Amino acid sequence: MGYLKKDVNRKIGKAIHRYKLIEKGDSIMIGVSGGADSLVMLYFLCEWQKKTPFSFDIVPVFLEMGYNGKSLIYKLRGYFESLNLPFYIEDTDFARYAHSNANRGKSPCFICSWKRRKRLFQLTQVLGCNKIALGHNLDDLIETFFLNMCYSGEMSTMLPRQEMFKGVLTIIRPLCLVEKEKINKLALRLRLPVCPNLCPSASKSHRSTIRELLKNLYAQNKKIKGNMAKALFNMRPEYLPGILRLAG
Repeated sequence: MGYLKKDVNRKIGKAIHRYKLIEKGDSIMIGVSGGADSLVMLYFLCEWQKKTPFSFDIVPVFLEMGYNGKSLIYKLRGYFESLNLPFYIEDTDFARYAHSNANRGKSPCFICSWKRRKRLFQLTQVLGCNKIALGHNLDDLIETFFLNMCYSGEMSTMLPRQEMFKGVLTIIRPLCLVEKEKINKLALRLRLPVCPNLCPSASKSHRSTIRELLKNLYAQNKKIKGNMAKALFNMRPEYLPGILRLAG
């Protein structure tokens, strides 16, 4: 586990320093879903809190979306208490609404994501947080790029640091340089309380389609994922026709 842990920690540190994700006096809400990504992120941010030469606060927040039940709430509550951190847990019906007739035909994934994000924004004011840390990893950034290109007709992805509401709130993604495979392996070795994703739409979304497409590409050539990741951070705008159109 030693090398894997050091490698993940190094990449998180690189993201923190490169994009100034954590600053003195920050109060950071950690958006915990129960998956490996957010729990690994929480683990390392706790480690960084101990060794960073300035102080910042961490507040894990878990929103039960409506399909895991009380057992997951109890499980994560016990884990948060073991970390000796202030935390917030809320039971919601977001997933039940998203998969009900009241949804009126919109994508359940869109509804869940939108409602969760909106509630997290609201809770930053209640809990006095100026940043939200989300567990999106390098694979998520690559998938989102292709997702937006194929289904939205634009070239964009999630940012490592994204200011919202004119800088009042900032979203940070400390795992943006870390591969999903390494996160899963480390979560298992650290014995983190990872919970299965019980969402009925988890395997039916556009993202799952893109993920399968990329998986097939990666199987053909082991360098493809690394090149895609490199491309996200090595843009050549002078060779994008949209830039020429805007300039004209």
